[in-house]
Amino acid sequence: MLIRTNSLDTSWWSDDVAMAGAVVPDGILVPKVSTVEDLGKVGARLSAVGAPASVKVWAMIETARAVLDADRLAAASRDPKTRLAGFVFGPNDIARETRIRMLPGRAAMIPMMTHCVLAAHAHGLEMLDGPYSDIGNLDGFAAECAQGRDLGFDGKTLIHPSHIGACNAVFTPPAEEVAEARKIIAAFELPENASRGAIQLDGRMVERLHAEMAKRTIAIADAIEKMGN
Repeated sequence: MLIRTNSLDTSWWSDDVAMAGAVVPDGILVPKVSTVEDLGKVGARLSAVGAPASVKVWAMIETARAVLDADRLAAASRDPKTRLAGFVFGPNDIARETRIRMLPGRAAMIPMMTHCVLAAHAHGLEMLDGPYSDIGNLDGFAAECAQGRDLGFDGKTLIHPSHIGACNAVFTPPAEEVAEARKIIAAFELPENASRGAIQLDGRMVERLHAEMAKRTIAIADAIEKMGN
């Protein structure tokens, strides 16, 4: 559970962070984070109000400066005082600031989205895709979810309950993918494969990197199942 605050260019953000810190959610979502100094302010405020270290910070990447400095912002997560856990891409504000048109397929924004995903994952952060504004177009929404998943986003932010089902369907690993992941891990756990970087499984080559990817697939599936219970 994340609590979204007002942005740092308003007079309300400090009180928002104090309130959120007292409630102790999983994290706070801060709009229009553009600099490492912004992250420092938020982290310092959380510490000042006594928020436990479990309250993390998620930064909305929705300015041109934030996109350009995405790697620098993500690298700030190495400082535990920032509490930075993830990014949320904000396409609407980026479009407003950059004059890039928000067209179906988001072709013009793909370079920026990929840049931010690379920066986030290079530093071990999660990355969520931004919302889809055409609420009634469920097919378009599902297509954009699939695009975000394929670009490396870990999930998508939603603005309407009707989007929950389609989003979960896209970002939840299918049963056959989970079964394949378990098979890959089991194969590498065999004594004869313990030191191997690649093995043959069902007639194809599987590398140890696939085992690492399989572990993440299983972790996501297990977490979703746990939430459902």
